[in-house]
Amino acid sequence: MFTGIVEAVGTLKALERKGGDMRVSVQAGSLDMSDVKLGDSIATNGVCLTVIEKNADGFKADLSIETLNKSGFADYSVGDSVNLEKAMLPTTRFGGHIVSGHVDCVGTITGAQQKGRATEYWVEIPKEYSRYVAEKGSITVDGISLTINDVAEHSFKLTIVPHTSSETTISDFQVGKRVNIEVDLLARYMERLLLSKQEAQQPESRLTMDFLRDNGFA
Repeated sequence: MFTGIVEAVGTLKALERKGGDMRVSVQAGSLDMSDVKLGDSIATNGVCLTVIEKNADGFKADLSIETLNKSGFADYSVGDSVNLEKAMLPTTRFGGHIVSGHVDCVGTITGAQQKGRATEYWVEIPKEYSRYVAEKGSITVDGISLTINDVAEHSFKLTIVPHTSSETTISDFQVGKRVNIEVDLLARYMERLLLSKQEAQQPESRLTMDFLRDNGFA
Protein backbone atom coordinates (compact mmCIF):
# COMPACT_ATOMS: atom_id res chain seq x y z
CA MET A 1 0.00 0.00 0.00
CA PHE A 2 1.20 3.51 -0.86
CA THR A 3 0.15 7.12 -0.32
CA GLY A 4 1.03 8.69 -3.66
CA ILE A 5 3.60 11.00 -2.06
CA VAL A 6 6.67 10.62 -4.27
CA GLU A 7 9.91 10.07 -2.33
CA ALA A 8 12.38 10.36 -5.20
CA VAL A 9 12.72 10.50 -8.96
CA GLY A 10 14.70 7.61 -10.43
CA THR A 11 15.91 6.64 -13.91
CA LEU A 12 15.31 3.53 -16.01
CA LYS A 13 18.73 1.99 -16.63
CA ALA A 14 17.64 -1.10 -18.57
CA LEU A 15 14.49 -2.65 -20.07
CA GLU A 16 14.92 -6.31 -20.93
CA ARG A 17 12.20 -8.29 -22.71
CA LYS A 18 11.83 -11.84 -21.39
CA GLY A 19 9.32 -14.02 -23.24
CA GLY A 20 6.67 -11.32 -23.39
CA ASP A 21 7.41 -10.09 -19.87
CA MET A 22 9.92 -7.39 -18.99
CA ARG A 23 12.70 -6.97 -16.46
CA VAL A 24 13.54 -3.39 -15.50
CA SER A 25 16.58 -1.95 -13.81
CA VAL A 26 15.97 1.28 -11.92
CA GLN A 27 18.53 3.77 -10.68
CA ALA A 28 16.86 4.96 -7.47
CA GLY A 29 18.15 8.53 -7.34
CA SER A 30 17.87 9.92 -3.80
CA LEU A 31 15.58 7.12 -2.57
CA ASP A 32 16.91 5.62 0.68
CA MET A 33 17.56 1.97 -0.21
CA SER A 34 19.20 1.07 3.11
CA ASP A 35 16.10 -0.63 4.51
CA VAL A 36 14.91 -2.20 1.23
CA LYS A 37 14.97 -6.01 1.12
CA LEU A 38 14.33 -8.55 -1.63
CA GLY A 39 10.57 -8.95 -2.00
CA ASP A 40 9.79 -5.39 -0.90
CA SER A 41 7.44 -3.27 -2.99
CA ILE A 42 8.37 0.02 -4.63
CA ALA A 43 5.82 2.02 -6.63
CA THR A 44 7.48 3.01 -9.90
CA ASN A 45 5.41 5.57 -11.81
CA GLY A 46 2.46 4.22 -9.88
CA VAL A 47 3.11 0.54 -10.62
CA CYS A 48 3.76 -1.67 -7.60
CA LEU A 49 6.97 -3.55 -8.40
CA THR A 50 8.61 -6.28 -6.33
CA VAL A 51 12.34 -5.95 -5.77
CA ILE A 52 14.03 -9.08 -7.10
CA GLU A 53 17.56 -7.73 -6.98
CA LYS A 54 19.11 -4.84 -5.07
CA ASN A 55 22.34 -3.09 -5.96
CA ALA A 56 24.33 -0.10 -4.76
CA ASP A 57 22.22 2.50 -6.53
CA GLY A 58 18.88 0.88 -7.28
CA PHE A 59 16.94 -2.31 -7.92
CA LYS A 60 15.58 -4.70 -10.52
CA ALA A 61 12.00 -5.91 -10.90
CA ASP A 62 9.92 -8.02 -13.27
CA LEU A 63 6.76 -6.82 -15.02
CA SER A 64 4.06 -9.25 -16.17
CA ILE A 65 2.20 -9.10 -19.48
CA GLU A 66 -0.84 -7.81 -17.56
CA THR A 67 1.20 -4.91 -16.15
CA LEU A 68 2.59 -4.05 -19.58
CA ASN A 69 -0.93 -4.08 -21.06
CA LYS A 70 -2.41 -1.85 -18.33
CA SER A 71 0.42 0.65 -17.86
CA GLY A 72 2.72 2.88 -19.88
CA PHE A 73 5.77 0.67 -19.33
CA ALA A 74 5.44 -0.75 -22.83
CA ASP A 75 6.24 2.75 -24.16
CA TYR A 76 9.12 3.57 -21.80
CA SER A 77 12.75 3.87 -22.86
CA VAL A 78 16.11 3.66 -21.13
CA GLY A 79 16.85 7.03 -19.55
CA ASP A 80 13.22 7.88 -18.76
CA SER A 81 12.56 9.37 -15.33
CA VAL A 82 10.16 7.58 -12.96
CA ASN A 83 8.49 8.51 -9.67
CA LEU A 84 9.46 6.24 -6.75
CA GLU A 85 7.73 5.51 -3.44
CA LYS A 86 8.45 2.69 -1.01
CA ALA A 87 5.51 0.85 0.54
CA MET A 88 4.09 2.73 3.51
CA LEU A 89 4.69 1.71 7.13
CA PRO A 90 2.08 1.74 9.94
CA THR A 91 3.92 4.79 11.30
CA THR A 92 4.04 6.65 7.98
CA ARG A 93 2.44 10.11 7.83
CA PHE A 94 -0.52 9.70 5.47
CA GLY A 95 -0.04 12.74 3.25
CA GLY A 96 -1.81 11.54 0.10
CA HIS A 97 -4.61 8.99 -0.29
CA ILE A 98 -4.93 5.20 -0.39
CA VAL A 99 -2.97 3.94 -3.41
CA SER A 100 -2.68 0.24 -4.24
CA GLY A 101 -0.05 0.48 -6.98
CA HIS A 102 -2.36 -1.40 -9.38
CA VAL A 103 -2.75 0.81 -12.45
CA ASP A 104 -6.26 0.85 -13.94
CA CYS A 105 -5.55 2.40 -17.32
CA VAL A 106 -3.38 4.76 -19.30
CA GLY A 107 -4.50 8.36 -19.80
CA THR A 108 -3.29 11.02 -22.23
CA ILE A 109 -2.46 14.64 -21.48
CA THR A 110 -4.59 16.71 -23.85
CA GLY A 111 -3.98 20.22 -22.57
CA ALA A 112 -1.44 22.26 -20.62
CA GLN A 113 -1.73 25.93 -19.63
CA GLN A 114 0.17 28.17 -17.26
CA LYS A 115 -2.01 29.80 -14.57
CA GLY A 116 0.10 32.15 -12.47
CA ARG A 117 2.86 30.02 -10.96
CA ALA A 118 0.83 26.83 -11.36
CA THR A 119 0.22 24.71 -14.46
CA GLU A 120 -3.13 23.24 -15.42
CA TYR A 121 -3.23 19.90 -17.20
CA TRP A 122 -6.20 18.15 -18.77
CA VAL A 123 -5.99 14.36 -18.85
CA GLU A 124 -8.26 12.15 -20.95
CA ILE A 125 -9.00 8.60 -19.76
CA PRO A 126 -10.98 5.67 -21.22
CA LYS A 127 -14.70 6.36 -20.82
CA GLU A 128 -15.30 3.27 -18.65
CA TYR A 129 -13.16 4.82 -15.89
CA SER A 130 -14.65 8.33 -15.99
CA ARG A 131 -17.40 7.34 -13.54
CA TYR A 132 -14.76 7.08 -10.79
CA VAL A 133 -13.61 10.67 -11.31
CA ALA A 134 -15.15 13.47 -9.22
CA GLU A 135 -14.31 17.14 -8.75
CA LYS A 136 -12.13 17.61 -5.64
CA GLY A 137 -11.65 13.84 -5.49
CA SER A 138 -8.29 12.06 -5.51
CA ILE A 139 -6.54 10.31 -8.37
CA THR A 140 -3.09 8.83 -8.91
CA VAL A 141 -1.17 9.93 -12.02
CA ASP A 142 2.20 8.23 -12.60
CA GLY A 143 2.24 7.37 -8.90
CA ILE A 144 1.47 10.90 -7.69
CA SER A 145 -1.52 11.54 -5.43
CA LEU A 146 -3.33 14.51 -6.98
CA THR A 147 -6.59 16.42 -6.55
CA ILE A 148 -9.06 16.68 -9.43
CA ASN A 149 -10.05 20.32 -9.90
CA ASP A 150 -12.54 19.96 -12.75
CA VAL A 151 -14.12 17.23 -14.85
CA ALA A 152 -15.40 16.99 -18.41
CA GLU A 153 -16.99 14.06 -20.24
CA HIS A 154 -13.99 11.70 -20.14
CA SER A 155 -11.32 14.09 -18.86
CA PHE A 156 -10.22 15.77 -15.67
CA LYS A 157 -8.14 18.82 -14.80
CA LEU A 158 -5.13 18.99 -12.49
CA THR A 159 -3.63 22.17 -11.07
CA ILE A 160 0.03 21.59 -10.30
CA VAL A 161 1.99 23.92 -8.03
CA PRO A 162 5.74 24.45 -8.62
CA HIS A 163 6.84 22.28 -5.67
CA THR A 164 4.96 19.21 -6.94
CA SER A 165 6.37 19.72 -10.41
CA SER A 166 9.95 20.07 -9.18
CA GLU A 167 9.79 16.97 -6.93
CA THR A 168 8.22 14.60 -9.49
CA THR A 169 8.25 13.79 -13.20
CA ILE A 170 5.43 16.29 -13.82
CA SER A 171 8.09 18.69 -15.08
CA ASP A 172 8.30 16.37 -18.12
CA PHE A 173 4.54 16.42 -18.81
CA GLN A 174 3.44 17.72 -22.20
CA VAL A 175 0.45 17.35 -24.51
CA GLY A 176 0.33 13.83 -25.94
CA LYS A 177 2.21 12.17 -23.09
CA ARG A 178 0.66 8.94 -21.81
CA VAL A 179 0.42 8.54 -18.02
CA ASN A 180 -0.49 5.74 -15.63
CA ILE A 181 -3.85 6.21 -13.92
CA GLU A 182 -5.14 4.61 -10.72
CA VAL A 183 -8.62 5.75 -9.78
CA ASP A 184 -9.75 6.23 -6.20
CA LEU A 185 -9.85 2.82 -4.53
CA LEU A 186 -12.75 3.82 -2.28
CA ALA A 187 -14.86 4.77 -5.31
CA ARG A 188 -14.36 1.30 -6.79
CA TYR A 189 -15.35 -0.45 -3.55
CA MET A 190 -18.38 1.82 -3.10
CA GLU A 191 -19.59 0.96 -6.59
CA ARG A 192 -19.17 -2.75 -5.93
CA LEU A 193 -21.05 -2.55 -2.62
CA LEU A 194 -23.93 -0.63 -4.20
CA LEU A 195 -24.17 -3.05 -7.10
CA SER A 196 -24.13 -6.06 -4.76
CA LYS A 197 -26.92 -4.57 -2.64
CA GLN A 198 -29.00 -3.77 -5.70
CA GLU A 199 -28.50 -7.21 -7.23
CA ALA A 200 -29.57 -8.86 -3.99
CA GLN A 201 -32.81 -6.87 -3.99
CA GLN A 202 -33.46 -6.81 -7.74
CA PRO A 203 -31.49 -9.55 -9.51
CA GLU A 204 -31.93 -8.04 -12.99
CA SER A 205 -31.35 -4.37 -12.09
CA ARG A 206 -28.20 -2.23 -12.33
CA LEU A 207 -26.88 0.88 -10.58
CA THR A 208 -29.03 3.91 -11.53
CA MET A 209 -29.39 7.53 -10.40
CA ASP A 210 -32.75 6.64 -8.82
CA PHE A 211 -31.06 3.96 -6.72
CA LEU A 212 -28.30 6.40 -5.64
CA ARG A 213 -30.88 9.04 -4.63
CA ASP A 214 -32.95 6.49 -2.68
CA ASN A 215 -29.87 5.47 -0.72
CA GLY A 216 -28.65 8.99 0.02
CA PHE A 217 -25.70 9.04 -2.41
CA ALA A 218 -27.01 11.66 -4.81
